[in-house]
Amino acid sequence: MPHRTSRRTLLTATAAVTAAAATGALTPPAVASAHSTNASIDRRLRRIIAGMSLEEKVGQLFVMRVYGHSATDPDQADIDANLKEIGVRTAAELISTYHVGGIIYFTWAHNTRDPHQIADLSNGLQRAALAERHRVPLLVSTDQEHGIVCRVGEPATLLPGAMALGAGGSRSDTRRAAWIAGTELAALGINQNYAPDADVNVNPANPVIGVRSFGSDPDAVADLIAAQVKGYQGAGIASTAKHFPGHGDTNTDSHTGLPVINHTRAQWEELDAPPFRAAIRARIDSIMTAHIVVPALDPSEDPATLSRPILTGILREELGYDGVVVTDSLGMEGVRTKYGDDRVPVLALLAGVDQLLNPPNLSVAWNAVLEAVRSGEISEARIEESILRILRLKSGLDLFRDPFVSHRGVERTVGSRAHRAAADRIAERTTTLLADPGSLLPLSRRTHRNLLVVGADPASPSGTTGPPTGTLAHAFGELGFRARALSTGTAPNQAKIDEAVAAAEGKDAVVVATYNVTASSSQRTLVTALVATGVPVVTVAIRNPYDVAHLTGTGVAASLAAYSWTDVELRAAARVIAGRAEPEGTLPVPVQRADDPTQVLYPVGHGLSY
Repeated sequence: MPHRTSRRTLLTATAAVTAAAATGALTPPAVASAHSTNASIDRRLRRIIAGMSLEEKVGQLFVMRVYGHSATDPDQADIDANLKEIGVRTAAELISTYHVGGIIYFTWAHNTRDPHQIADLSNGLQRAALAERHRVPLLVSTDQEHGIVCRVGEPATLLPGAMALGAGGSRSDTRRAAWIAGTELAALGINQNYAPDADVNVNPANPVIGVRSFGSDPDAVADLIAAQVKGYQGAGIASTAKHFPGHGDTNTDSHTGLPVINHTRAQWEELDAPPFRAAIRARIDSIMTAHIVVPALDPSEDPATLSRPILTGILREELGYDGVVVTDSLGMEGVRTKYGDDRVPVLALLAGVDQLLNPPNLSVAWNAVLEAVRSGEISEARIEESILRILRLKSGLDLFRDPFVSHRGVERTVGSRAHRAAADRIAERTTTLLADPGSLLPLSRRTHRNLLVVGADPASPSGTTGPPTGTLAHAFGELGFRARALSTGTAPNQAKIDEAVAAAEGKDAVVVATYNVTASSSQRTLVTALVATGVPVVTVAIRNPYDVAHLTGTGVAASLAAYSWTDVELRAAARVIAGRAEPEGTLPVPVQRADDPTQVLYPVGHGLSY
């Protein structure tokens, strides 16, 4: 892996189809990828488009959330939520009213209870879509990045996230992880995944990307992006590189504000562009936009999602991309800061977007696009270009032939023993041992059998694993240790710290799960108090690997990075601590010193072994 150790170095280095027949019986064959063109298929798809009403055409551009576990019979609370937010009762009614081209699944929308329910929901959505006049199947999407962003939880296989895979540095493991994830999503009827994350995380303070990125080295990230694209698309689903033109160097979360990235054009070419170029070479099916301002790419300071110079000028014309471009969620503040909800979808289409994702008010957005076409602000030919790309994607995924899934496929594929075993082995190869000054590790059951596990217990991304302290304690128990779990939280108060100190008495070692430690964090106070007991303390960073910088000097016996807190990473960390697996991971980002961020504490590629 190339050695680029600091953000400063990074930033200064470059400064110098069916046919339209009454029966809907004509079915175009599958194509090799979303943006491959086949004259015969295109003719059939164009005939479908020509037969659509303007309302149906506009609907194809939207991908929308909807509440409920069922397309036709959701719980009453979900009916109420749908009526309040969308003005419809059910997903089937959403499809018949707005003719949407896609649906996005969320855990909080109660779309992802369990594998069989998800498959039934997907089938119900497709039945509703095929009941429409033109029988066009849906793109069903979700954010299944793995690691800290995961909508489908256990019993589906959970896999290491991007930065963990970056620590493993294996293209084959990275591709295999995406193939496993894609195979299981396909079995659930989810055919478009908003992954992988192609952002290059050169800013440790980035509040929204962090471990969702493969790392800070553009070339290494590009290699792993290409591997994931091949894995997902080899499994038969569409993958999505995000967030173009690159969200890796920001101090602002675009969910809550509008970030500005001040890279020069040369810096963008060096730092941000390589992963997207690699994705395009790998024939990525879709690319997601970022709600960020990059003045060097568009001096108007419009967010990239609404920027024609960025999306058409750079992405389409310079990079030569002709696949589907999808916005990030239009409900995020980053895209709503400058324009109203009625203008955002119109400006996005004029910029070069194809799919409009999850607007806060679908009626406002849908009618705004409809009126823009009727008034001539957007030509009908322009939206037909986007619809053709979307239908090519659906055809390439073979959805016109058969968009349905089976319970047998769910049973055979989702959470299979082989997939889970592969996930465990991949995770072991990502766990990173950052420091072990006294050679405490691996822990021996003969000398350090009695353990206390304390620390942060963030909720599982999918709501189906954890809590982390309990998962670690259980994993140590299975390895022959005696381990007690005590949750102290991300901001332990003095009473909780005192409780942990008392619980450490008589223990042979304490394992502390840390979560985004800062200089003023009471997690640091907890660790210092535990070290003062004289019991050896091992810290495991369960999100960003930068925690170790704020714990250096506290007397910690050993420090590791797990990059996420889902069970697969935590079990792997326990096996490494216990010596049942070697710590093979190396840092995919530099860790700067806490007292002087211009200096590197641990460089890219750092990682100890036994």
